Amino acid sequence: MKLSTDHSQGIAIVRVGEGRLMYPLLPDFANAVTALITTGERKLVIDLSAVNYVDSATIGCLMDLYRQATAAGGSLKLSGVQKRVETMLTMTGAQNFLEIHADEPSALKSFEGH
Repeated sequence: MKLSTDHSQGIAIVRVGEGRLMYPLLPDFANAVTALITTGERKLVIDLSAVNYVDSATIGCLMDLYRQATAAGGSLKLSGVQKRVETMLTMTGAQNFLEIHADEPSALKSFEGH
């Protein structure tokens, strides 16, 4: 799975380099983000700008990661969400929980003052 993690201003940025984020890639993706939360990362941005397709399992996975981050006293935000992926998030109601930003700089800026 194409996945990279960077840090900027104390924020972990997980960049997904896959066009389709779904099974069988989900366990690797979930484990990578869970590991960050477990090791103490409290501010996470998941950059989905390369992702043009997700399925319901992906939405469930993102919601689970959001819950893990929140339970640990942190927050998880999405950036670069393409229209098709945003439609899926909206249809499932996930956008009521997941904070979506147009791009990585705006997602990073949203943590200022927190």
